[in-house]
Amino acid sequence: MQKRGRKPVTVITRTEPGDGRVSHRRIHRSPLPRQTEISETRRYLVMIAMALGGFAIGVTEFVSMGLLSMIARDFSITEERAGLIITVYALGVVVGAPLITAFTGRVPRRRLMLLLMAAFVAGNALSVAGGSYEVLLLARFIAGLPHGAYFSVASLAAASMAPEGQRGRAIAFVGMGLSVATVIGVPAAQALGDALGWAFAYILVTVIGMVTLVALWFLFPHMTEMKPTSPMTELGALRRSQVWLTLAIGAVGFGGMFAVYTYISWTMTEQAGVPGSLIWIVLMAYGLGMIGGNIVGGRIADWNVDRGILVALCCIVVALLSFYFTSGNAIAGTLNFGLIGFFGSTLIPSLQIRLMDVAGRAQTLAASLNQSALNIGNAVGASMGGVVISHGYSYSAPALAGAGLAVAAIGIWTLMVWMQSRPGR
Repeated sequence: MQKRGRKPVTVITRTEPGDGRVSHRRIHRSPLPRQTEISETRRYLVMIAMALGGFAIGVTEFVSMGLLSMIARDFSITEERAGLIITVYALGVVVGAPLITAFTGRVPRRRLMLLLMAAFVAGNALSVAGGSYEVLLLARFIAGLPHGAYFSVASLAAASMAPEGQRGRAIAFVGMGLSVATVIGVPAAQALGDALGWAFAYILVTVIGMVTLVALWFLFPHMTEMKPTSPMTELGALRRSQVWLTLAIGAVGFGGMFAVYTYISWTMTEQAGVPGSLIWIVLMAYGLGMIGGNIVGGRIADWNVDRGILVALCCIVVALLSFYFTSGNAIAGTLNFGLIGFFGSTLIPSLQIRLMDVAGRAQTLAASLNQSALNIGNAVGASMGGVVISHGYSYSAPALAGAGLAVAAIGIWTLMVWMQSRPGR
């Protein structure tokens, strides 16, 4: 890192034509500023760049679900086998998040952000260039590896740069990219894949990732307030019961939404009579809800983290129960599905802030584990919804199972707060 006031010097040497003399010319370029030296405008530009990376990650994660039939046809495999690309991506998230963050504590945050986005670009580019199903599986695993670590470091960087009392809003701003991806990016990538072939969806993601990489290179400051840590320090988060309880709330409480989301196409077509060609409207309602919930969730986290978690969980229970009774009506079911997305997103900033507060110096690992917990919630919710349907219940019934998961998360919240209030905890 350059000392304050010192400018790095580039020396250009060239031979003068005719006389063969060697000349030297010094060029001074300004060093990147420290995070404490950037303007408010620069801070917002950095957050926009990080949100753009989240947008790309959101597109590549969710668009794969709509590409499975095309991938299966191109590689002459069943859709069930093609679905493994989603499984290996999720596996990359769950594995990569804790491993990368635990063992990169000494890497400067700016450099780590660039490396993570470079790995993401490489994984998506390989998804296009691989040429075989086996290589595609490897590519999706590679693309998933930086997912959790990216959101972890981006959230912590946004919070570290934020003014006092605005950490929640800063984290929500960066997380907005993922929410916007569900409304704009995924439909656009899906349409591109439908028109030109599934590979073009991943080409779009690769291009967005490269734009993000360039933006981060030029804008991201030296994060001098984010101190380096050792692997043992980061792994110390795993010894804290408050970390585990907070993660459990995310895994269980968030799972309730995916019990509904996973089967929403069947629910709205079979129960509410929505034509398959209009399911995009239902999904867009969920995405718009996520955007609104992200904004509100950031402000709630700045108000009171623990109460914010409880409020969000209670609202998720109400929204899921309400969806069970309204899913037979196209308009009411769609609006209610949007509310599920709203309250689910409201929960995330508070969980992220709480993990930062209870993890001590192991904030990076704890924040990345939140991504793993949410992906576990995705798998748990989808599996529970599948079990309910396989036992002969309607496509509306997973909403009741999801509400039960949210109630269980409220129970975990109660235990968490009680343990925190004990003397000598």
